[in-house]
Amino acid sequence: MLNSISKLLTGDLLKILCDMGHGDKIAIVDANFPAASNGKRVLSFPGVNADDLLKALIPLFPLDHVPEFSARLMDMDPKDKAAGMKEPELWGIFSKIVSDTYPDKKTGFLSRNDFYEWARDSYAVIQTGEARLYGNIILVKGVVK
Repeated sequence: MLNSISKLLTGDLLKILCDMGHGDKIAIVDANFPAASNGKRVLSFPGVNADDLLKALIPLFPLDHVPEFSARLMDMDPKDKAAGMKEPELWGIFSKIVSDTYPDKKTGFLSRNDFYEWARDSYAVIQTGEARLYGNIILVKGVVK
C-alpha cells in the first residue's frame, strides 16, 4: 500500500503505467471483452467496476494532447442501435471522469471493430469485472510537462 494511491492500483498496473511512453494506449475493458485474444499484456481485475478503475488510474495518467480525442469509447453496434438500445450509462460516467481530471479533453468513439484493433495495438488491456454493457475505454498516454 502507498499513501495517496488507490488500493486498486496494483504494482503490476503501476509498472505498466510507468513503462508506457508517449502515444501508447491502454484499454480498460468490461468482463465480456475478449481480452486474452486482443491484448499483448493483459491484467485482470475481476471484482472491480471499470469506472472505479478509471477513477483510480486517470489522476496518474497524462492524456495525450495531440489527437482530438485521447479517450475513446466503444460505440454501440449498429444492430443494438437499430433495436433501440439506450445509450450505455457508462459513457456519461467515463466522459465525466475524463473531463473532471482534464477539463479540456473530450471523449470520442470507435466502432466495435476499430476498438478491437486499437486494443490489439495497445500497450496493455486491463480487464475488469464490469458487467454493464459497453464498459470499454481506451486512453492515449501523453507526456508529463
